[in-house]
Amino acid sequence: MKISIRALVALLAFFAAAQSLHAQLKTRNVVLIVSDGLRWQEVFTGADASLMNSEHGGIWASPEKLRKEFWNDDAEQRRKILFPFLWGVVAKQGQIFGNQNKGSIAQVTNGMAFSYPGYNEMLTGHPDSRINSNEFGPNPNVTVFEWMNSLPEFHRHVAAYATWAVFKNIFNEPRSHLPLQAGWDLPEKGQLTPRQELLNELYRTTTKLDDEDVWDSFLHVPLLDYVKTARPRLLFVGYGETDNWAHAGRYDLVLESAHQFDAFVRQLWETMQAMPQYRDQTTFIITTDHGRGSGLDEWKEHGVEQKGSENIWIAVMGPDTKPLGELSNVAAKQAQIAATVAQLLGEDYVKAVPAAAPPLQGVVDLPAGKK
Repeated sequence: MKISIRALVALLAFFAAAQSLHAQLKTRNVVLIVSDGLRWQEVFTGADASLMNSEHGGIWASPEKLRKEFWNDDAEQRRKILFPFLWGVVAKQGQIFGNQNKGSIAQVTNGMAFSYPGYNEMLTGHPDSRINSNEFGPNPNVTVFEWMNSLPEFHRHVAAYATWAVFKNIFNEPRSHLPLQAGWDLPEKGQLTPRQELLNELYRTTTKLDDEDVWDSFLHVPLLDYVKTARPRLLFVGYGETDNWAHAGRYDLVLESAHQFDAFVRQLWETMQAMPQYRDQTTFIITTDHGRGSGLDEWKEHGVEQKGSENIWIAVMGPDTKPLGELSNVAAKQAQIAATVAQLLGEDYVKAVPAAAPPLQGVVDLPAGKK
């Protein structure tokens, strides 16, 4: 009897602590947004002059046109031109990790620096050496999204939208049963409006650059519709063109897709802030799955052979995050994102998954003794 009473007391204490944390937080919704393979160099210093040419950047537009659109001699102005929302809003209202020029080091810990290992680390809170290929297959690890979906408060309020078909394996769709839109799968089902029919027709008939990766703009349309109708509490959004165009050696299109990514994030933020369920109750975490090489050639690729591919960036903006802006002399790991997602929603992911890294320090502003 004593053991059962102690267990009951411990259980009640746990629920009381959880309720206390929930009560302290203003965040009720979290969106994790990723631009695949988007380098920290562009995020913090804008366009690279050495790549704005046909010889090293493979550009099709004239260098003069590209410079007019994206260049400024001042790096801080240049990055604002490329990412006006990130630097005009997120940096002012939130925090950004990863400017190596200021001693802010954000890195992957999986030792591979390519997509599937990176997304597994980001979403489960720990690397897995078994995942050594993008063709690995269904993820044996439970992501923080699947775990959150198992909790009564969040069940059926968790979803993922991504351009890359491999996310069906990363989230282990058959096991997790998460609502998932990925790759070239038709986004609209059931009784369709003319607009939805048109979107499906575009999915069916558009020439594919990559059989596994739909265009960012195609994903963004059903994403906004889903947010307006389903109103998820926890949402993953993955865009892929910044990585695709870098692999293709088209630096002009890397810049254009990065700029458009910034616009997509702005539109999603403004859409959600216009809805009572989300207004002033939503945190965005914005990041990338891996870095890339640097210099005149290795910027196109990433992985252990391209030095610097382990370096990433992470931005956070929401009602529970102090507006500290661009951080200096701090360290962050990709693996910390999973627990940060849960912490923002009042849950302790590390307690459930001891292998997971702790939340990002200072992102969630809690009273002393509650951090």
